[in-house]
Amino acid sequence: MKCMYCQGKMERRTAPFHIDRKGYHLLFDKIPAWVCSQCGEVYFEEVEVDSIQAVIPVVDEQVERLAVSV
Repeated sequence: MKCMYCQGKMERRTAPFHIDRKGYHLLFDKIPAWVCSQCGEVYFEEVEVDSIQAVIPVVDEQVERLAVSV
């Protein structure tokens, strides 16, 4: 597999994922990903993306509950 930006070799490793959303910051330190050995570009596979997308609404709901109790 080659990087679409620099054509470097993609290697299976882990990479961080960070999102700023609705007043909170969510950081996963080690998500399985394809990482370019040349430029560091990161690609997540569908299973990882689906897992991240499943977590976000749960965190949104909990953040909303915290905001209500203030």
